[in-house]
Amino acid sequence: MDAEFYNEASAARLGWTPDWFGCSDFDEELTKAIKAYQKRAGVKADGLCGPGTYRLIWTDREASLEYLQENVPEHKNTSIVYNNDFFDIDWPKVVLPFMQGGMRLTKGFKKVVEKREIKNFVCHWDVCLNSKSTFRVLQNRGLSVHFLIDNDGTIYQPLDMNHIGYHAGSSKWNAASVGVEIANAYYPKHQAWYVKNGFGERPIWDKAKVHGSTLKPFLGFYPVQLEALKALMSAVHKAADIPLKTPDSTTTYNTAVRGTYRGFISHYHLKKTKIDCAGLDIAQLIEEIKNG
Repeated sequence: MDAEFYNEASAARLGWTPDWFGCSDFDEELTKAIKAYQKRAGVKADGLCGPGTYRLIWTDREASLEYLQENVPEHKNTSIVYNNDFFDIDWPKVVLPFMQGGMRLTKGFKKVVEKREIKNFVCHWDVCLNSKSTFRVLQNRGLSVHFLIDNDGTIYQPLDMNHIGYHAGSSKWNAASVGVEIANAYYPKHQAWYVKNGFGERPIWDKAKVHGSTLKPFLGFYPVQLEALKALMSAVHKAADIPLKTPDSTTTYNTAVRGTYRGFISHYHLKKTKIDCAGLDIAQLIEEIKNG
């Protein structure tokens, strides 16, 4: 593959520039710089700034900027939206796209007119510092998701659950599901950013297993994010009649891969190249929802 051509096309599509890697042009020096960055990040060093590398350097660049705390406006919304109908959610911080501070998707999804059947709910971690950053990355890549959970537990809903978001991968997975991106930059090197910006230390999750391997320690979710996720799961269960169950598996799950599974899953249940959300105990959250 012609690395210079690939990177120029990638930059035009995603919105990055050679100076992100300390270069001035799309040439051999840029390819070398990308390889060096990839080696430092511990990912495949092919010199190509594809979506994965783009997301990593986006987060690194965001971490180097001064973070301006964006206060979530006071509001009384306690609803999520499915097929233009409002459904209650037992959570005080939910921001819909038409509200002040809301996020409104403009591309990267498929509108559905007739009420669609939703079979499963897919959990992702976003490898970004916060939900605003995640939203910008998704829009730059022409992708979308139905919900985002920020560091303070605020739930954003940028897309009606009736529409098909481009978050899970294949069209059959997207058509069967709704998805949530939970803010978490994943790599422990970003712990200092969270502390500096007033969120406190994230838990470190260790010895999480996925696809038969044990992951190195990584940043976990804040307790308030897990409480928000639990409230969201309960509300989606009631709105879309998704069963309160999850696969007893830490790798891909056959019916999930086929797009027929009904329940709550992590992204790794769909594809062996995905590791999110390893360490997230969905079964425990479901048990807590059932016990009220």
